[in-house]
Amino acid sequence: MKNPRVLTEGALMLAIFTVLLLLALYVPLIGTLAFFVLPLPLILFSSKYSLLNSFYVLIGSLGLSFLFGGLIALPVAFMVATTGVVIGWCVKAKVDKMRLFMASSLTLVINIVIGFVFSILLFNVNIIEDSLAESKTAYYSLIEKLGQEPDKRLVESLESSIDLIQTLMPTLFLGIAVVLALLFMLINFPIMKRLGRDVPVFKPFREWKLPKSILWYYLLTLVLSMILQPEKGTYAYTALLNVLYVLQTLMAVQGLSFLYFFAHIKGWSKGILVLITIISIPLLYLVRILGIIDLGFDLRQRLQRKS
Repeated sequence: MKNPRVLTEGALMLAIFTVLLLLALYVPLIGTLAFFVLPLPLILFSSKYSLLNSFYVLIGSLGLSFLFGGLIALPVAFMVATTGVVIGWCVKAKVDKMRLFMASSLTLVINIVIGFVFSILLFNVNIIEDSLAESKTAYYSLIEKLGQEPDKRLVESLESSIDLIQTLMPTLFLGIAVVLALLFMLINFPIMKRLGRDVPVFKPFREWKLPKSILWYYLLTLVLSMILQPEKGTYAYTALLNVLYVLQTLMAVQGLSFLYFFAHIKGWSKGILVLITIISIPLLYLVRILGIIDLGFDLRQRLQRKS
């Protein structure tokens, strides 16, 4: 970073990043917005300058985060800064938006897992288990205050839900990473565009289509789960259940994308699209089946031929 312009811009981005981080950590409401624009300084810098210079700025952001925010700021700063650098580098390399989305999601999920492991090893804090235990305690406490006996069926349902959440932690982490990556892109890319930066553009949601191989993975997972029938709590059970949930979610997305495609073919309004999205939430099973049929039998091509 010998170039004075690079140094100046790097220092400016670091200052903005630090201010946004402090807002995100310590200011309610505004902090939420600040968190989602927190990657922007790193994205702007790394989309313009070399990866080495971006690495220097990344290190600087961590140093300033620790200096002004303390130890608590480091995990957040590291997660967001690394994601910002990855997104910026992808923008600079003109990577298509889907691959950029996958790269940023992968970066985030790695960060989430690292943060989760470190919280257990260093602070003996398991955020997921502690939250579930608190919810369970709060439920029993509420029942006691009302002077009632806990309903056996509700208790069993609560216990099974807690077990399921613990089993699906990998899927939960992946889901959080995907949502965060999507929000980072949806919020920061329009700002970058306003600043005159070129950003990749997603295809319309109606044109989203998964590779056919995903369908085979889904069917293979279903067959394996039926053949193996692993015992609850085993690694095989956890792995199969998580893979199955991820693939089912992908099939639901495929099905919803097909519904949007169908609505486009029919010329339906955006209001109807919103209604379709809302209705599809409680009918995810049917939407998933529709996604499987669309992926397996190319429903879109058939509709296009007819139209």
